Amino acid sequence: MGCPGSATLEGIASHKIPLSEAERWLDHLGSCSPCFQEFTAIRQRLRSRRRLRWGGGLAIVFAVLALWFAFRSKQPVVRNEVAILDLRGQSVERGEQNPPDQAPLKIGRSTRRLVLYLPIGSKEGSYDVAMLSETGGEGAQTSGIAQIENHVLVLRADIDLAGVPPGSYVLGLRQRGLKWTRFPVRVL
Repeated sequence: MGCPGSATLEGIASHKIPLSEAERWLDHLGSCSPCFQEFTAIRQRLRSRRRLRWGGGLAIVFAVLALWFAFRSKQPVVRNEVAILDLRGQSVERGEQNPPDQAPLKIGRSTRRLVLYLPIGSKEGSYDVAMLSETGGEGAQTSGIAQIENHVLVLRADIDLAGVPPGSYVLGLRQRGLKWTRFPVRVL
C-alpha cells in the first residue's frame, strides 16, 4: 500500500471521507512525513477558507444590520396616540383651587385620544375635558361621554395635544354646568 493521493488527503481533512474509510490511512499519515505535511497544509487551507466564509458572512450580516438601522432611523417615529389615564385612585378636588399634591399623570404630545377611567363616585353623561395651565387658562379642550364599561366608568375623548408645549398642566374634567375637577398632568 503506497501513499494516498491528494484527493484522499483532502477528503480526510475535510471530513468527506468517513472515519471507517480514513482509518486505514491514519497509520500511514503518522509515519510518512511528506503525506503528513501535505495533510497539514490542506487542513490549514480549509480552515482559512472557513474563516474567510465566516468573516464574509459576518460582514454581510453587519452590512444588513447597518442598512436596517439607517433605514429605520429615517422612518417617522410612530408614538402612541392613545393615552389611557386611570383616575380612579386620584383624589378629587373640585373648584378653582390648585390640585392636591399628587404625582402628575404623564401624557405624550402625540396624544390624539384620551381614555379616562373616572374616579369612583363620578356619574355617566357628557363631560368637558381641558388641558388647563397652572394659572387656569384653557389649552386643548374637548368633550366626551362617560359610560360604564366592565364595571368602570370610562370617558373617551378625542384631543389634539400637538400644540401644547411640554410642561406641567392640570387635566380638567367637568360635567356640563359644574366646576372643574382637576388632576395634575405632565405633557412630555
